[in-house]
Amino acid sequence: MKASSFLVSTLKEAPADAEVASHRLMMRAGMIKKLGAGIYNYMPMGLRVIRKVEAIVREEMNRAGAVEVAMPVVQPAEYWQETGRFEKMGPELLRIRDRHGRDFVVQPTSEEVVTDIARQEFRSYKQLPKNLYQIQTKFRDERRPRFGLMRGREFIMKDAYSFDRSPEAAQASYQNMAAAYRRIFDRFGLRYRAVAADSGAIGGDLSEEFQVIAATGEDAIVYCPQSDYAANIEKAEALAPTHARPAPAQAMEKVATPGKSTCADVAALLNLDIKRTVKSIVLATDVLDDQGEIKGSEVWLLLLRGDHDMNEVKVGKLPGLGGGFRFASLAEIDAHFGTKPGYLGPVGLKLPLKIVADREVALMADWIAGANEADFHVTGINWGRDLPEPDFVADIRNVVDGDASPDGKGALAIERGIEVGHVFYLGTKYSKAMSATFLDEDGKPRHFEMGCYGIGVTRLPAAAIEQNHDERGIVWPDAIAPFTAVICPIGMDRSEAVRQAAEQLYAELQAAGIDVLLDDRGERPGAMFADWELIGVPHRVVLSDRGLKEGTVEYQHRRDTEASKIALADAAAHVKGRIVL
Repeated sequence: MKASSFLVSTLKEAPADAEVASHRLMMRAGMIKKLGAGIYNYMPMGLRVIRKVEAIVREEMNRAGAVEVAMPVVQPAEYWQETGRFEKMGPELLRIRDRHGRDFVVQPTSEEVVTDIARQEFRSYKQLPKNLYQIQTKFRDERRPRFGLMRGREFIMKDAYSFDRSPEAAQASYQNMAAAYRRIFDRFGLRYRAVAADSGAIGGDLSEEFQVIAATGEDAIVYCPQSDYAANIEKAEALAPTHARPAPAQAMEKVATPGKSTCADVAALLNLDIKRTVKSIVLATDVLDDQGEIKGSEVWLLLLRGDHDMNEVKVGKLPGLGGGFRFASLAEIDAHFGTKPGYLGPVGLKLPLKIVADREVALMADWIAGANEADFHVTGINWGRDLPEPDFVADIRNVVDGDASPDGKGALAIERGIEVGHVFYLGTKYSKAMSATFLDEDGKPRHFEMGCYGIGVTRLPAAAIEQNHDERGIVWPDAIAPFTAVICPIGMDRSEAVRQAAEQLYAELQAAGIDVLLDDRGERPGAMFADWELIGVPHRVVLSDRGLKEGTVEYQHRRDTEASKIALADAAAHVKGRIVL
């Protein structure tokens, strides 16, 4: 490819609404153009990256035995109604109607449609296992699209779905896909972790996320440096302390804490460690009548150590809270505590409620909580003596740096990551809902055991940039760079020797199978180099009259601090030897 026949459209400044590095740099490098909130045109430079990502994904999916299909972006709502997700999925699911008033959805994922294919096509156990995948446009109506391709509304995703005859076979398919994902992400040339994850709205029992490590990542990744343990923050277990609860050593006392409504402020006022404080979080669940109408609510008090944060995913798995919970209203809080938030506690309640103590809190003695009176807290609180034992003791908090690893092999550490892939074992969640069965060896119908596997094709380039950039621009790994190498001839429009040498090297690199671009635009050296450093092409060769008289060219990898001289005759071989695919 020659630059004069391509579209190179770099910008000196990023748009004001570009918040993160990947968004700024993709806009400045002319890779994407904003069309609407969370909706972008993929420009030629960016599309080349996306196509390279797709090619690697496609090769490894095919290698793993998956079969490619293409399912419609617009899908009849009836399939989503079969599983109940048409009603349950919420506003992220874009619902539309055609001219006849029939309901459709713009697909955010395709479990329903692929399950419909399976129930029509896979009649016998002899046809299993099967894995169908697609690389297709998706749409999720994000409330607040942001960060360019990191959290857009329209995006490209690879989604795959496996169908098996038994849980054991399905888990083998899951492991096959998990191994394929590791090959895929290894080929991308990015630092990543595969972490145990919660399945969320998709459902299922076994789940891993593939996270690209980046300081700007939205997700917290928990891992043990001394072992292979890794999980996302929602999944990581906070082990119970190994010590017994100490005996009470203080009398319970109400103390004035004027204007101090947070655990940190109360601890500072009383000159005590924040680890002695307990925060109160009040939740509510709605109680329904036989017709499904709300007839009342049940209020829950969750107690966590003052320096810990509630983990909503863990809380959502507790008995009585798994059906859905919300934060209690001010009226519900006043009815049970008689005061405003900031001074709540479990002692002296006006109405009974369910108390859930985090594992850490359940083993605390002489702790501090709100007095259920504005500007007052209670010190020296002890279980059994000052209030009954909690109704439930559970792990309901986020882990923190230094917590014991659940595998017993060290302490946990936390880093940031960007989720770019996810694998799920679904079981029969969708096949039962859609009556998708096959005839097993005994002649009896069985529901398919399913798995699903996604990769964010358009999110991945953004994640790669978040991990690989500097003050000059993007630093692409070789495998997904828009061009692997660029030839920059200085004065090509004025020097026949430079032009001929550049054309010759261009032909040699092409013949060697290298994805090379020749910059024949006649730009000044500074502007030309700035463009390709911004765009992030990994390998650059500069030709000039002065160098050619010496029989040399200058080679510089995008990560190198300076160029090195190499013989013109060796240039093609040198570039090829530096490429890592």
